[in-house]
Amino acid sequence: MSTRAGIVITGTEVLTGRVRDRNGPWLSDRLREMGIDLAHITICGDRPQDMEAQLSFLRDQGVGLVITSGGLGPTADDLTLEVVARFAGRPLELDKALERRIADILEPLMKRWENLDLQAVRAANRKQALVPAGATVIEPAGTAPGMVVPPSDGAGPTIVVLPGPPRELHAMWDQATATEAFRAAIRGATGYSQAMLRLFGIPESEIAVTLREAESRLTGFGRLEITTCLRRGEVELVARHEPGAAQTWEELRAFIAERHAGTLFSTDGSTVDLQVAELLAGRTVAAAESCTGGLMAARLTEPPGASAYVAGGAVAYANEAKVALLGVTPELIEAHGAVSAQVAEAMAAGALERFDADVAIAITGVAGPDGGTEDKPVGSVCWCAMDAGGATLARELRMPGDRAEIRDRSTTVGMHLLRRLLRGEGPPA
Repeated sequence: MSTRAGIVITGTEVLTGRVRDRNGPWLSDRLREMGIDLAHITICGDRPQDMEAQLSFLRDQGVGLVITSGGLGPTADDLTLEVVARFAGRPLELDKALERRIADILEPLMKRWENLDLQAVRAANRKQALVPAGATVIEPAGTAPGMVVPPSDGAGPTIVVLPGPPRELHAMWDQATATEAFRAAIRGATGYSQAMLRLFGIPESEIAVTLREAESRLTGFGRLEITTCLRRGEVELVARHEPGAAQTWEELRAFIAERHAGTLFSTDGSTVDLQVAELLAGRTVAAAESCTGGLMAARLTEPPGASAYVAGGAVAYANEAKVALLGVTPELIEAHGAVSAQVAEAMAAGALERFDADVAIAITGVAGPDGGTEDKPVGSVCWCAMDAGGATLARELRMPGDRAEIRDRSTTVGMHLLRRLLRGEGPPA
C-alpha cells in the first residue's frame, strides 16, 4: 500500500479567502511525482485547537506524512511549530546555533530601521530558533527555518513544517525531502504515473458518457483513478495509475482519441496557449479586442519568449476606437452593429495592417451584465482569426456565465481559433 499523506495549510488569511492558497496545489504535485498518495488537504485558521484538530484527523485517517504550511513567523499568532511539537510529544528546545544563523539573516534588515525595538526582535529571533527535540532543521530561505518532526512514539505521522511564503517553501522542499526522517516516512511509496488529456468543444457530461462506456469495455478500468474538470471552457481529464495499469490507460487514451477526434486537442497535457506559442514560431500575431479588454493579449504574452511572436494588441472598446485604431468604418458598425461577424472581421484585418502581423485574432461581444438586446443578448460574442494571406476562421456564440466567465472563456475560444488557423484546419464543428 502506498504512503498516504495530508497537507495542512494554516493561516486565517487563507481560510477567509483574503490570500489564495498556492502551496496546497504545488505540494500536491510534488507528492504525486514521488509516488505518495495525497489523501487530504485542509485549511485552518491561526487557532491552536483547530490546528491540532487537523493533525488528529489526519492521524486517525492513517496518514503517515503530514506537511504544514504557514505559521512559522515571529509574531504571536505564528503557532504552528508549538502545536506540532506538542502533538508529536517532543518538547521545544532552543537551538543556539540556529538562533545565531537567524540573527545573521536579520542583521542587515535591522540596519534599515533606526527605531526598531531590538529586544522585541531578539525575542522573535529566539522564538524561531525553538526546535522540537529530535527534529531535523531545514535551513531557512527567509528568516523562518523548517522542521521535519517524527512522532516520539513512532506511531503517528511524520510532520514536515514549512513556511507560508511560496518562494521560501519551494526553496526548502528539496532539503526536506532529503532528510532521513522524510525518507523513512515514505518507504513503500508507489511510483504513480499521471497523464492529462484536454478537449475543447464538448460538455463535461459527454466525457462522462464516454467513460461509462469505456468502463464496460476495458479490462482493469477500475485500476485507473480518473477525474474530469471543466476549466476555462475546456474539459480536462486526468488519469492516475500504478505501473501495472499502464496498458489500460493507453487503451483508454486510444478510445477517447477515436471517439472525440474532433475535440481532443492535447494528449500530453499541453495547454492551447503553449501550442499556439509553438505554432507561431517564425510568425507574428496581433490582437484586436473589445469585450475582453486586453485579456487575449495577456494570454498571448504569458508564455516566456512571447516577445518573439507577439506584435501588439489594440483594446478598441468604444466604436470610435474601433474606427480610429483599427480602421473599421462607421458605416459597417452602423449597418451590422459593433457585435457582429462583419465588425470582428474588420477588426482582425485592421490589426494585421496596423501591427504588420502574420496572423490576428479579433473579439467583440456583450459581456454584461448590461448592454444586451433581444437580438444580441448578454453573452453574444463574435471572433475572427485571420492571416496575412486572407484565410479566416470566424465564430459566433452565446457564451454562458457571468461577466468574468464570458470574458475569460472568450479568450479560450480565441486561442482555439488561432490554433486551428495556424494548423491550416477548418472551422470547429
